[in-house]
Amino acid sequence: MKRKIAAAAALATVLSVAACSSSSSTTGSSQGALSTDGKGKTITVWIMQDAQKGWPDVVNAAVKQFQDETGAKVNIEWQNWPNYSTKLDTALLSGNAPDALELGNTQTAKYIAAGSFVDLTSVKDKFDNSSSWLDSLAASGESGDGTKTYAVPYYAGSRVLIYRKDLFAAAGVTTAPTTLDELKADLDKVKAKNASNPNFSALYLPGKDWYTAVSFGAAQYGTAGVIAKSSGGKWTGTLTDPNFVKGIQTWADLQKNYSVGGATTDENNQDALMAKGNIAAIVGNGWEAGSVAAPAAQGGNPALANVLGEVPLPGDTAGTPTPAFLGGSDLAVPTHAANPGLGAEFLRIFTDTAQQTALAKFAIPNNKTLVPAYEAASPANKATGEAAMGKTWFIPNSPYWSQASDEVALQNALSDIATGKDATSELTTAQTTILADLNAG
Repeated sequence: MKRKIAAAAALATVLSVAACSSSSSTTGSSQGALSTDGKGKTITVWIMQDAQKGWPDVVNAAVKQFQDETGAKVNIEWQNWPNYSTKLDTALLSGNAPDALELGNTQTAKYIAAGSFVDLTSVKDKFDNSSSWLDSLAASGESGDGTKTYAVPYYAGSRVLIYRKDLFAAAGVTTAPTTLDELKADLDKVKAKNASNPNFSALYLPGKDWYTAVSFGAAQYGTAGVIAKSSGGKWTGTLTDPNFVKGIQTWADLQKNYSVGGATTDENNQDALMAKGNIAAIVGNGWEAGSVAAPAAQGGNPALANVLGEVPLPGDTAGTPTPAFLGGSDLAVPTHAANPGLGAEFLRIFTDTAQQTALAKFAIPNNKTLVPAYEAASPANKATGEAAMGKTWFIPNSPYWSQASDEVALQNALSDIATGKDATSELTTAQTTILADLNAG
């Protein structure tokens, strides 16, 4: 109950301040517009250091184009993910927000509900490829009913099966699995080949990796409304649906049969564990393969660089992978930004076809039209691109979804299931916590 009250109180504070701020700004949350009138002005944009380290030329090209076309200057302020939510909350509450900003797509719903972002619905069609934005990424920037757009997709990340081709080949497996049955058969061979090693995991599945576990649930239940669904302002749970439970049981069986030592841990160090040599496969973000093969000083094993393979996590039938959680970043304009129209124009340029095509060399672009360019940039990108183009799922689009409460409830339930407890009972407990949070308003 204390958690529920605290969440409601925090959101009410943000709502109150956002309402006061938007009333005095040059545009309100329902007056989204683009502006090229920037002579003598400077806009401030918050972008994560991922871009500074990974694709600075994309940012620089967008800045130059924007400055040439509007006459305004751009001040990029590079941000870090740790404690970013606190910094963003402070900026929005104090009225010192930038003109445009990046945020994680799991953060967006809170700020949309608070009226913190400009409504961009009327100019959505001015953004290149907006009709083919990746489904789950686009949904994270929309109102709960999906009728309005407050945040623009930036880039995405998806999870795939990362496996040791050398260990699979040593067990007689020379082609990648295309179905779940094929994966199980391959894992049986890999497990048998390494039976003398009690610490060996043919497929390492940490019990608290709820992203992977829920993917198996979504494979049976469906991706729409997975975890919980909303109707008439009321959330109802889907974790105890028989089909979802069936999918979780499939995950639990894989965990029991092929994973060693990870029932009560999460996925945060699985790349480092795989680098040690006792793991033949993991389900992870595409970039985790690079971490596995990183220099030893960074916890990796560079000797594995040429033996790692990636494929979409197989599903029941070939060509239909297990649905992946689609994470990533959104871009938005605060309602009380000093230059909201210019901020929106910068985001339009920053996500246009030219910039997204350049970004596709480094990350999954925000739209299906350009995913093939990402896949063509590197053989390693094919799997994550296919996963992003397939069916994907996302958390309930609610400001009351809590990382500290709801994600932990899922982690604890799944960890208990991995240790042998009843799936329906544990998911019922998690669902009770989640619904209490989602219906807090």
